[in-house]
Amino acid sequence: MAPEEPASTPSVPAPAPDGPSSALATPPTLLDLSTYLLSRTGKAARSRLAERLARRGLRLWDMAVLAALADFGPHAQRDLVRRLGVDASDMAKVADQLALAGYVERARDTVDRRRLSVTVTEAGRALLAELRAEALAVQEEVLAPLTGAERGVLHELLARIHAELPGTP
Repeated sequence: MAPEEPASTPSVPAPAPDGPSSALATPPTLLDLSTYLLSRTGKAARSRLAERLARRGLRLWDMAVLAALADFGPHAQRDLVRRLGVDASDMAKVADQLALAGYVERARDTVDRRRLSVTVTEAGRALLAELRAEALAVQEEVLAPLTGAERGVLHELLARIHAELPGTP
């Protein structure tokens, strides 16, 4: 005869395969961290945009360079490195590829021949408009659970946080 379970031991049902104890569930300790949620959401959005850009043979840095040039005007290549926080050798590759495709023009500075000035072309501006539309489509997908008002509040809060980050101009 098998011994009986003590009456005080509760019977715990097995977790449902897709319930909170599932192997794929995010630990609640992480879900309580806003920084974790920001990171995961940002990673998902970045991945989606990177996929869309890759279909065009482009990367996120390509869009960043075009945006910086369109928004702030011509830059010395080394100033783009500082503005965007990209490695100088990576910037050289991005600028080379964008110039080869006709999206930017690079010219030697007449005063300092070591300095390369980078300028966005009309083709680059047109491409940037298309890439911005792709980015907005991804933003729409990611923020779909929020109302328009909630999106506005989220944007304001993120902009405020971004403005206070170290190294943000």
